[in-house]
Amino acid sequence: MTDYSHDIIVVGGGTAGLVTAAGAAALGAKAVLVERDALGGDCLWTGCVPSKALIAYARRQGDWGRGTGGGSPHAPSPVPRPSSPWPDAVSWMRSARDRVARHDDPERFRAMGVDVLLSPARLAGPERVEVDGRTLRAKRIVLALGSVPAAPPVPGLAEAGFLTHVTALDQPALPPRIAMLGGGPVGLEFAQTYARLGAQVTVLELLPELLPREDPEVGRYVREQLGREGITALTGFRATRVAREGQEKAIHGADGRRIAVDEIFVAAGRTPNTRDAEPGRAGVELDQGAVRVNDRLATTAPGIWAAGDVTGGLQFTHVADYMAKVVVRNALTPFPMTVDYRVVPWVTFTDPEVARVGMTVEEAAAAGERPQVFRSDFAELDRAIVEGESATAGFCKVVTRPNGRILGATIVGRGAGELIMEFVLAMRLGLPLPRLARFIHPYPTMSEIVSRTAAAWYRQKYTGTRAARLVQRLVRWWL
Repeated sequence: MTDYSHDIIVVGGGTAGLVTAAGAAALGAKAVLVERDALGGDCLWTGCVPSKALIAYARRQGDWGRGTGGGSPHAPSPVPRPSSPWPDAVSWMRSARDRVARHDDPERFRAMGVDVLLSPARLAGPERVEVDGRTLRAKRIVLALGSVPAAPPVPGLAEAGFLTHVTALDQPALPPRIAMLGGGPVGLEFAQTYARLGAQVTVLELLPELLPREDPEVGRYVREQLGREGITALTGFRATRVAREGQEKAIHGADGRRIAVDEIFVAAGRTPNTRDAEPGRAGVELDQGAVRVNDRLATTAPGIWAAGDVTGGLQFTHVADYMAKVVVRNALTPFPMTVDYRVVPWVTFTDPEVARVGMTVEEAAAAGERPQVFRSDFAELDRAIVEGESATAGFCKVVTRPNGRILGATIVGRGAGELIMEFVLAMRLGLPLPRLARFIHPYPTMSEIVSRTAAAWYRQKYTGTRAARLVQRLVRWWL
């Protein structure tokens, strides 16, 4: 049976699919959303939401361990520390996830006018998608298939068994010793979470520093912070094989080192999820496993677009949300739009957080810019000082052109994910760094780190320079 009753078919119920379906319905299009499992995708069930819930619980554990209970660094904990941190953490995670899941309830989308089908789907050719014995037909199809965890090709790893961020959430108990294969955001977030919940954690990173996509100073700084919590980080570590040896899992390195643990957590990135949907049947070409799209997110097949992780780009929920809005506009309106990834913030939710937008100084120099760097430390910020030792960790670093135009910004510190947005807006609106120093920031707040860093531009430009001497002469003449 062929169903012709829809204007647009959305395959995949993660962020990109949900936003596409809701946007299409809001424009009056008849949309059907097909998802094989549950609406919400990786972000809701195994990614952003549950991991951040665990991180929040583990942060409270870290405060208890420091004797702060979330307050003064010298104050006693106001409540007793839980005796079973892992079961309690999982219970908290599940309750938080269930509350967030209400936003992605199928009935909510059906109330918007979206037909929701919970079933596997595959493309059957141009304008056709097979779903549970039916063939849906529409002139517009959107692939929002997401991604799945990737595992490195280390001999013996599959046989020994390992965890990913998906399977880790179902662990009945916390393994006493855990090795993280990968020192990127996911690896470090879970490493710190596990350590604060009582595990002995070792991070193994192939590249020379942790968080290799960040400013090199960030990786060194985060490594030191994690080291203070008892986490061992080995960089430049190439795993050559993994083997079960008695009750242990042993990771053998190219340098002869042997890391014995109870469990291995693979945090080596993700790969686009295209296999089950068989996009090739509709003429959709892949590029290294990802759906190939142009700058309007159209695939190589007429009438088919793609959004989110399946395109192989920046694998962030907020980018998937943005891409879906571009797809809705291009697929359903006569006002085309191209994607623009120049100002995309990303956050690593360690403690302290790491947030970044734009280029690092190394990237700016490689792009032919003449970068200048301006920096301020949270340790000098009054609000951080009164909050306690943990709030004083971190810094703000901004990279500009000589004229003050912002090329990129990095913040390491408490609440960095919120603080970075001031730089995101400045870059999007073309505001130079010194302009931010003119804005009134409330005192005492952590947001003053922005105005202090911006003020550093003035200090550098007008301290001991010819321009500074001219200004001083002008002031003296005026007085």
